Amino acid sequence: MAVAEAEFDLVIFDCDGVLINSEEIASQVCAEAVAELGLIMTPYDYASRYAGMPVAEAWRRVEADSGKPLPDGFRDRVDTEIRRRFDIELATIDGMVDVLRESAHPRCVASSTRLPLLQKNLTKTGLIDFFAPGVFSVTQVKRGKPAPDVFLYAASQMGADPSRCIVVEDSVAGVTAGRRAGMEVIGFMGGGHSSPAIKASLEQAGARRIAANAVALKSFLA
Repeated sequence: MAVAEAEFDLVIFDCDGVLINSEEIASQVCAEAVAELGLIMTPYDYASRYAGMPVAEAWRRVEADSGKPLPDGFRDRVDTEIRRRFDIELATIDGMVDVLRESAHPRCVASSTRLPLLQKNLTKTGLIDFFAPGVFSVTQVKRGKPAPDVFLYAASQMGADPSRCIVVEDSVAGVTAGRRAGMEVIGFMGGGHSSPAIKASLEQAGARRIAANAVALKSFLA
């Protein structure tokens, strides 16, 4: 069922795990890495628990969950491996280009990724022209997701009332942030890092619609 056009003026997309497969890649690398700390989890588990929030906060939670500080050089090693994998594997989520081509609604990106890397990843995957200059990062605001700051900032910069914005998010932290911003949220499960179990968590966080893939998302935004 489509969301009535009169209900919204702006679509705010998360990037990682919604537009591009970066969340899937990072979750694979990080799930392998945290085994060194005694945290045994699948990439799905890692994404479910830590995805969507700023990287520094995710690592703080890893430390708390493991009861151990990160070893010297740990983050640098993980970041290097993620960048290596991005250079080889980074791609758009299946069907997302069609969503962007066929939707005439105003849109922007609001991500937990640092702005230079966000712009680089969108450029590498050929998506930057769908959004520029509407590309926003939590590094431009005081608090990261699940706080609403980046979504409120994006709406302000785009000249939209928060109550007339729709957020497309794949993580609990992102859905929570969107709802705290007073926005409608579509939970997106079309990334390779999403497992069926995340659906209930996204709904509990406040996603009133769940798009299993880009085809479903396109129908919501028609």
